[in-house]
Amino acid sequence: MWLKPEEVLLKNALKLWVTEKSNDYFVLQRRRGYGEDSGGLTGLLVGTLDTVLDSTAKVAPFRIIHQTPDSQVYWNIACGASLEEISQHWDWLQQNITRTLSVFDSGEDITSFVQGKIRGLIAEEGTSASDEEDPERFREAVLRFERLFGLPQREKLVTYFSCSYWRGRVPNQGWIYLSTNFLCFYSYMLGNEVKLVYPWDEVSRLERTSSVLLAESIRVCVRGEDHFFSMLLRLQQTYVIMQQLADYAIVRFFDKETFNAEHPLANPLHITQRALEIHARNQSFRAFFRLPQEENLCEVYESFLWVPFCHVNTLGKICVSENYLCFASQDGSQCHLIIPLWEVFSVELPDHNSRALTVCLRGKRALRFSEVRDFERLASTIRRKCGTAGSPQHFISNPDEEGVMVGQSQAVSTEALMNVFHPHDAENLDPKMLKERMKEQSWQIHFAEYGRGTGMFCTKKTRDLIVRGVPETLRGELWMLFSGAVHDMASHPGYYGRLLEECMGSSSLACDEIERDLHRSLPEHPAFQSDTGISALRRVLTAYAHRNPKIGYCQAMNILTSVLLLYAKEEEAFWLLVAVCERMLPDYFNRRIIGALVDQAVFEELIREHLTQLTEHMTDLSFFSSVSLSWFLTLFISVLPIESAVNVVDCFFYDGIKAILQLGLAVLDYNMDNLLCCHDDAEAVTVLNRFFDSVTNKDSPLPVTVQHASATANDKSIQKVDISNLIKEAYEKYGDIRTEEVEKMRKRNKLYVIQTLEDTTKQNVLRVVAQDVKFSAAQLDELYMLFKRQHFVSCYWSVCSPALQNHDPSLPYLDQYQLDQSQFSSLFNLLQPWTTHTHARSLARSAFRLLDKNGDGLVNFKEFICGLDILNNRSFTEKLKFLFKLHLQPDSAEDGVIRKCPERGHAKVDLQEYLKQWQEDLQRREENIKDLPRINQVQFIGLTKTLYGVFHGDEEEESLYRAVARVTSLLLRMEEVGRKLQESSPQKMPQNTPTSTGEGNQPDSPVSQQETAPSHSDITPTSTSRPSTPTSSPTGTSSPVLDTPTDTPSSPSTLRDGDWSFSFEQILASLLNEPSVVRFFERAIDTDSLIAHARKNQLKDAH
Repeated sequence: MWLKPEEVLLKNALKLWVTEKSNDYFVLQRRRGYGEDSGGLTGLLVGTLDTVLDSTAKVAPFRIIHQTPDSQVYWNIACGASLEEISQHWDWLQQNITRTLSVFDSGEDITSFVQGKIRGLIAEEGTSASDEEDPERFREAVLRFERLFGLPQREKLVTYFSCSYWRGRVPNQGWIYLSTNFLCFYSYMLGNEVKLVYPWDEVSRLERTSSVLLAESIRVCVRGEDHFFSMLLRLQQTYVIMQQLADYAIVRFFDKETFNAEHPLANPLHITQRALEIHARNQSFRAFFRLPQEENLCEVYESFLWVPFCHVNTLGKICVSENYLCFASQDGSQCHLIIPLWEVFSVELPDHNSRALTVCLRGKRALRFSEVRDFERLASTIRRKCGTAGSPQHFISNPDEEGVMVGQSQAVSTEALMNVFHPHDAENLDPKMLKERMKEQSWQIHFAEYGRGTGMFCTKKTRDLIVRGVPETLRGELWMLFSGAVHDMASHPGYYGRLLEECMGSSSLACDEIERDLHRSLPEHPAFQSDTGISALRRVLTAYAHRNPKIGYCQAMNILTSVLLLYAKEEEAFWLLVAVCERMLPDYFNRRIIGALVDQAVFEELIREHLTQLTEHMTDLSFFSSVSLSWFLTLFISVLPIESAVNVVDCFFYDGIKAILQLGLAVLDYNMDNLLCCHDDAEAVTVLNRFFDSVTNKDSPLPVTVQHASATANDKSIQKVDISNLIKEAYEKYGDIRTEEVEKMRKRNKLYVIQTLEDTTKQNVLRVVAQDVKFSAAQLDELYMLFKRQHFVSCYWSVCSPALQNHDPSLPYLDQYQLDQSQFSSLFNLLQPWTTHTHARSLARSAFRLLDKNGDGLVNFKEFICGLDILNNRSFTEKLKFLFKLHLQPDSAEDGVIRKCPERGHAKVDLQEYLKQWQEDLQRREENIKDLPRINQVQFIGLTKTLYGVFHGDEEEESLYRAVARVTSLLLRMEEVGRKLQESSPQKMPQNTPTSTGEGNQPDSPVSQQETAPSHSDITPTSTSRPSTPTSSPTGTSSPVLDTPTDTPSSPSTLRDGDWSFSFEQILASLLNEPSVVRFFERAIDTDSLIAHARKNQLKDAH
């Protein structure tokens, strides 16, 4: 065990210890009297001494002490009761600590680091209990977390670990805190404080690495910068939790197609380490057994299962969910099976001594489990669940029976299209048909031995039969079984029919896209040259688009679905499509095809690992990503003849994406020599296309009219490649690729792929915005990240945030991230260069109304940054014009109301509207100050108060106040002179003819200036605290006209006959005569400091 470091002065110590191992920094010692020399006189003396001096506890026989070459002081850091125990500690020190210590300059630094690390290990061992088991200790960590990082109390700490953070070549010992939305680290050593706070949604890489200096560490890449954390006592556990939290953030914030309100972790306030573990376990369970999304792993038992076909007991685990009993072997036999609990009719306990139980199934079948530790509890669970498991009414276990869908308002195909257009001819004695019958016979033998349907044993022999090719007559049945679609259909009887009724006659963008692609789906096949096939394809695609509107319809779905319809009934084809889109190929069929991009990144990794010769020749493997995109999206259907492609689909439904990756590697390996001779990408594409044209299926029983006629069919110089041989070679060479490793690579690359897409969005936005503003590229980058984070800040602690709904990756780049009024106000107040204090809220609200050009209640980055650019980088005239226009904005009862549909990206796109808006942007010219409307008295008072607020706290505050007072007096005098001139002019005009001043608000009868002009005292700094105080005239007479709060609009009733107004030119000319005001607005703004301030306080502002 690790010990709190205690000083040991060996110079004065007795020779009680023998050195077993040592290096420059650590010594492993054995107590004399233990081990080899325990029988000698020295051993007896030491044993006696231990007994006399320590009567309460026996001294541990082994210990590790720490030393430095330039010190006589040693530190006891570990002890052990056996050599094996102490050796584990020694090995850990060798792997994680020893090589690191050479980077320190002095022995004191080395000792301080070692002591801190050992104390951290001791503390971490004490936190091995969960927060439920030791809530007091976890509560202390939570308080420490809140105090150190200043995050809102709503931010939930999930767990924490002791570790070292590497800054350059020097480690900093501290604690890593993993919360729902942030990765945090804190260290304080030798006066050096290190504090890190990074949101999970900015992490682009997360992986385990090792190097010469670091034995093993966790690498975290945030915004292009790498951070390394090492010396973790539970490195794998830490890494898994970090991966889960990062993946949760990515899915929740960026991947709207797969995240919904029913997600088990939808509420970020309820996430715990245990909840993450349960969610991950359930996901793995469902993925392995291909079960419906509603199933969760309830209980796990280790046991032996009697396998009748090989007469042995195989060791494995029993997994019980709500509706299924599953078994998976652990002895390398690759045996697994799935039993729906509604198929169980009894459970017997024949032998208590062997802790066995027998599960009896319908159809006179039974499963015998033995050596089950808690077999009585398992039996009770199965009995209870098999009584409550819903037995689906329309699920047909006998594949020979024809499915009939009743109550349909639309005619639904109950036969696979291949049976309709190419019925099976039992009397055909063609050699290919004879071989087809041999395949069928092999499968019938397999069914007889291993079972048929949902209770079938899946073993290595099953995979061998799949690789050889599935018979045409069994293809639909086996696809349903191996994909898990059979379970989905069984648990949702009548669902497909109800979907068709609901979506009948509906119109949407997805329906239009489906109609466009219907006749592009296997156009060479007779089934899709007729209304029967086209109608079935339309129904399946439309039903799925209605079921999953987040995905709707994407290209390549039509190709895949058409192949499914050839071999499966219409409803079965629908559930096969569900299994592919939502379980087997997650995120493939959405607007950004994230899943396909992730698997392409995995494919690149496998190329580097297995095809090193090709990697050395082609340094940039992105070529293979672009070429292989169609391979993944269509499962090779788009590049291979249909008779060959279905064999690939067979393997895919059994082994998942692993089969596609293996085949991709085999294709590149087969063409290795030709690819190495290519000089450019075009030549490589030609090589691969010619290869795919040469692939045939010599055993296919399909008629020639159905088979794809390749361009090289009659070219005898090209060597033909049989698809069965190609698949067999793929399994022989690359069959050792494990599904678990593929899933790990998927998780690792998903972060990178999504962040790359986000970087692309950012670069496109900045490219557009940079033309119109004067911020530097670095400042624009920082401002974009602040804007994007402000969008997410309101999502961090909300179950269903409107901001999440406003984020739509399908929108144009500029509109993917937008802020509502509340979000805008928070960020605007952090970045605007003036301290307005009491007027900050109203100023931000007015700025939001001004910048929201289209009035949809949202501001995009371009609108936001253009407003900020005026305040930071533009001239005095531009800044004053911006403030002037702010006070022309009328208040509205709908301020802050978002007036666009959250799913606006899924509606039909009005191209004419886009072109019109684009044309207006091109024709837009710089606004002329003469075009600005005049400002009325209430608005002018608000502008004056805003100026006082802007000047507050400035070093020239007094002179600025006086300047505004002088300008106000001057403007009022000018207005008074103008009014006196106008008072005499009506006498020369007819009484019924109104005169016009500015905007035509001239009164019909003259009103004295004493009743209309505000006094100077109303616009002084003191009046900013009294916005509703009645205005008095220069003679002291109260004027009810101005008895209006500055935040309320000037309604027609308040625009009395004596109202006055000013033009922007008048205000500008008056202020230009005040040097202090001009200096203030022309003063250079330190934008970098404002950005740093906003970055530091953005999260605090969310409290």
